[in-house]
Amino acid sequence: MRVLIADDQALIRVGFRLVLEAEPDFVVVGEAGDGREAVAVASALRPDVVLMDVRMPVLDGIAATASIVRELPETRVLVLTTFDLDEYAFGALEAGASGFLLKDVQRAELTAAIRAVHRGDTPLSPRITRLLVNRLAAQPAPASVPDHTGTLTDRERDVFLAMGRGLTNAEIAQQLFLSESTVKTHVGRVLAKLGARDRIHAVILAHRLHLVGDQDPLPPAE
Repeated sequence: MRVLIADDQALIRVGFRLVLEAEPDFVVVGEAGDGREAVAVASALRPDVVLMDVRMPVLDGIAATASIVRELPETRVLVLTTFDLDEYAFGALEAGASGFLLKDVQRAELTAAIRAVHRGDTPLSPRITRLLVNRLAAQPAPASVPDHTGTLTDRERDVFLAMGRGLTNAEIAQQLFLSESTVKTHVGRVLAKLGARDRIHAVILAHRLHLVGDQDPLPPAE
């Protein structure tokens, strides 16, 4: 798994590099000290995952994330932030990041999150997912959003709407009387048909299309 580390603090980059290079399935292909450099290095090296600090000079992590996601659709961005309620972190998710982590994340959490992002999952807790859902519900939707939901089967649509409400696979399985493995299969098909990079962007899409909203029940915050 090829990883690019973008952070304006050299010691942070060194620390993450040491952690990742100790794992047999990771290789750090490059580093960047600001957002503009991150975009350039990502374009040249095409990493699988970018660890992106949101607060950097020259070009911040939100703008850098948007550029990388637009130019390199196969590359996932995992945002690093100091506070889990940071406006920058939410902005980065809306710009295309696949998740975010606190900078003081434990080693096992960091490596697990990178692997999750790489396979298309979203390393966000139910609490953070709920906060994002609530935030999206309060915002005006863009004028035009591509709608490919007509390609979904009835069951896939049910799963998509449940994802949009922030439900986990286990909660969807319980609600729809399915096994978790069946739900996981449906989730994969939903993402592929809708062209969503990962689960969090399926959540965003559901709200942008006005398919879920304040009237829908949400899981309790943890």
